[in-house]
Amino acid sequence: MTDTIDEEDIPGTEVTETLRRAIGERYLTYALSTIMHRALPDARDGLKPVHRRILYAMRELKLASNGGFRKSAKISGDVMGNYHPHGDAAIYDAMARLAQDFNVRYPLVDGQGNFGNIDGDNPAAARYTEARMTPVAEALLQGLNENAVDFRENYDGTLTEPVVLPATFPNLLANGSSGIAVGMATNIPPHNISELCDACLHMIKTPDVREDTLLNYVPGPDFPTGGVIVEPRESIAQAYRTGRGSFRLRCKWEIEDLGRGQWQVVVTEIPYQVQKSKLIEKIAELIQTKKIPILADIRDESADDVRVILEPRSKNVDPEVLMNMMFRNSDLEVRFSLNMNVLIDGVTPKVCSMKEVLRAFLDFRREVLIRRSTHRMEKIDHRLEVLEGFIIAFLNLDRVIDIIRYDDAPKQALMAEDWGIDHVRATTERDYVSPLPAKGEGELSEVQAEAILNMRLRSLRRLEELELIRERDALMEERAGLEDLLASEDLQWGRIAEQLKEARLQFGKNYEGGARRTVFAEAGEIEDVPLEAMIDKEPITVVCSQMGWIRAMSGHIDLTRELKFKDGDGPRFIFHAETTDRLLVFGTNGRFYTVSAANLPGGRGMGEPLRLIVDLPNEVEIVDILIHNPENKLLVASSAGDGFVVPEKDVIAQTRNGKQVLNVKDDARAMICHPVSGDHVAVVSENGKFLVFPVAELPEMGRGKGVRLQKYNMARGRQGTLELDGGLADITTFNWADGLSWEMGGGKTRTEPDMSEWLGKRAGVGKKPPYGFPRNHKFT
Repeated sequence: MTDTIDEEDIPGTEVTETLRRAIGERYLTYALSTIMHRALPDARDGLKPVHRRILYAMRELKLASNGGFRKSAKISGDVMGNYHPHGDAAIYDAMARLAQDFNVRYPLVDGQGNFGNIDGDNPAAARYTEARMTPVAEALLQGLNENAVDFRENYDGTLTEPVVLPATFPNLLANGSSGIAVGMATNIPPHNISELCDACLHMIKTPDVREDTLLNYVPGPDFPTGGVIVEPRESIAQAYRTGRGSFRLRCKWEIEDLGRGQWQVVVTEIPYQVQKSKLIEKIAELIQTKKIPILADIRDESADDVRVILEPRSKNVDPEVLMNMMFRNSDLEVRFSLNMNVLIDGVTPKVCSMKEVLRAFLDFRREVLIRRSTHRMEKIDHRLEVLEGFIIAFLNLDRVIDIIRYDDAPKQALMAEDWGIDHVRATTERDYVSPLPAKGEGELSEVQAEAILNMRLRSLRRLEELELIRERDALMEERAGLEDLLASEDLQWGRIAEQLKEARLQFGKNYEGGARRTVFAEAGEIEDVPLEAMIDKEPITVVCSQMGWIRAMSGHIDLTRELKFKDGDGPRFIFHAETTDRLLVFGTNGRFYTVSAANLPGGRGMGEPLRLIVDLPNEVEIVDILIHNPENKLLVASSAGDGFVVPEKDVIAQTRNGKQVLNVKDDARAMICHPVSGDHVAVVSENGKFLVFPVAELPEMGRGKGVRLQKYNMARGRQGTLELDGGLADITTFNWADGLSWEMGGGKTRTEPDMSEWLGKRAGVGKKPPYGFPRNHKFT
């Protein structure tokens, strides 16, 4: 490929360009089109092209707020065919959103039919629903037929459409906007119109107002679904000052007393853009997985309003603790991001502060005012010209009738006639003086002659002449006022202030839904609540069978009591615990798994396989189950005779996969997990060698293979290879001053007070066990 050829205009010459340039130019064109005509809103009217075209098409269909409805399919079809050549589904989706009062703070479309709901259900098909404009939409279009804004050709050049809507209030901030363009995005929350108008009025009085002062008028967003903003004022001010930031938004909730100490939480408002059905589904999942043990149930009792019931597990639960857990683990608290990236002049994207956005709106309103005033003056001048002709005709009525009656070309005759000042007779206390440039002494213009010829006979009454003079005087007075307005910037800002006050009065507190919905509150940081604080402490008996089926029986039962198990199964672990305990499960793969005692299945049945509660592989056996004590230390060892000491607080697993602590390989497996309860270690091998050494000789580690506990001699195997003569059989810890005790069977225990004979260095071979030590080489 080569660079662009200079002879590109020569017929028959093939023009080529580099791939980099070709892709760059085309992608830049696409990016600009997406930014300007699709994703980013205009700061002047707060609308994207698709929304602007929808409202303009509804205006052309005369769908006023006090008129009839039309099918949504008709509206979206007109928008697609006349102004927006994209998919009708996308147009209808955009129109449906403008009608959703839970998505748009001030809906621009009045929908009749199913337009979706806060649960996230989609609107009905366009052929089933009907729509018309709302008063808010009409306020955006006000003055459109008075040359308030520029028009441009539509996509095929057959019609025209407005470049921007006049917008009598700052719709960008009132309804907010969101969109993703190429390399940039925007996300603006909705605000209250009354507060925005107050801020604009203050900016008119004080053009150099400080950014933070605007917070006195606009304290923060006002979401259509209400809620509670718990963001600090300093953070809100920083967000509005820079155009970037975020707001913490919580649900609105209250405590409902059920009597006899029972209560429940009622959520009446949920955060903005949170689908209620998905919110309830996620909370139900939290209940099922017991991530919030103090929450017992959730119910949706919503009708037209929002009413979500949170039922605590016990009346002793602290409501604040419950809600703090809900805020941390569910969408009852969300963070709404602010990115005020807009087309500040309809062309240039810019991240603006609130002051810049309001200033852009006010400057635009002044431009609209000047254009509408100029247009009105042109209309007045035209009407005054016609009225001048009418008055001349009334003052010379007989001559006008003769010309119309007998002349073959009355229009030219009227224009050629000299209606000199002598023909004018005074009909009022003052003589008539034309405000228009002279056309020649006593001559009529073509416009005046045409108007006289089109005048009805019934208008020749004496009363009509007086009405014309009265209308002329009123228009002259209005024209003088418009001249003063266009000549004075102070008068212009005064008129804009009046218009803003009218918008505030129309869409303020007395307007349906005009009062502020979102409130503000202070909220400290959500503290981590320990599991024990969320669970009622109750005694249980943990039972785990040989096949790994585990259950929790209520109360501390007799540990020797006979229990039922599946055929071929029997008891293996049984001990007393509390519902607030956490259990440590140690597997032969050297991993620790953590199980909450409160999450164990009840004791009425056979329980559930422990492998389903944690991700315990099928080939891995359970070595031991312990009640977690963060103050304890554990001695872990493998069948190969390696081990170390690990603090219990370091073996807690945060996931179902557990936490690897003791590394094992080849044929070795984790074999011992024993709480350290003394100052010496006693270890015995499978070949009957007994060794005692201080616990201090064992390293304290978080993970690893460990160190050699006892040395095993090599012996020649059947195939002639050298193999270890035995391996680790058992290990325990004891206090040297108390001696070592072990069980001998039959409920008897033997104690050896002096273990000096077997004391040695770690990793030694050891000696023959003490007299009376069990032949199975086990301490218990």
